[in-house]
Amino acid sequence: MKRLNKVKIEWSPDFAYSIGLLATDGNLSKDGRHINMTSKDEEMVLVFKKCLGIKNKIGRKSRGGSKEKKYFQVQFGDKNFYNFLVSIGLTQAKSKILASLKIPNRYFADFLRGCIDGDGSIRITKHPESQYPQLQTRLSSASPLFLDWVKGEISRHINPEGGWIEKKKNKNIEVLVYAKSDSIKLLNFIYYSKRIPYLRRKYIIAKPFLRM
Repeated sequence: MKRLNKVKIEWSPDFAYSIGLLATDGNLSKDGRHINMTSKDEEMVLVFKKCLGIKNKIGRKSRGGSKEKKYFQVQFGDKNFYNFLVSIGLTQAKSKILASLKIPNRYFADFLRGCIDGDGSIRITKHPESQYPQLQTRLSSASPLFLDWVKGEISRHINPEGGWIEKKKNKNIEVLVYAKSDSIKLLNFIYYSKRIPYLRRKYIIAKPFLRM
């Protein structure tokens, strides 16, 4: 029987964005075939489905022993796409061992936007002393190797002045942080057009700093 391919494997802004979501919030099953995307944010799952052109229904699930099904989930089987994901560096139980990925330079901005939408944040906080607003763009991961690679790629693409990785207290998570002018430069790099996939709630925060 001919193998059914649900995902067209061809690099594009939508495809690279979906890889970013998978790298941060997705999961590859142990069966070598199924791919899963679970999020509290229904929009993320809807955008993920649209980017990959899949029609599978969105379900609801609970986590951490809770009975409340507050997470949205889409799961589908596609062995060719699964094998492709493994070939570019994604793995099962990837959270602590994820490292560099094979992302074409042309689509790194889209991939990075997917990562930030998946497990990052764009926020404006007040300086504890001056109370002036501070812009930060952040990406969290349990894998230091992955953050080191992302930081290196960002440096290669936009040449920021700074950027640092900090460890969260009492958690096995590290955070890549860009502030002030570097954050503005980074946001203009990933939001280079209005006709690309993104989460609206994060784009709204970034919009006042965009030059497009």
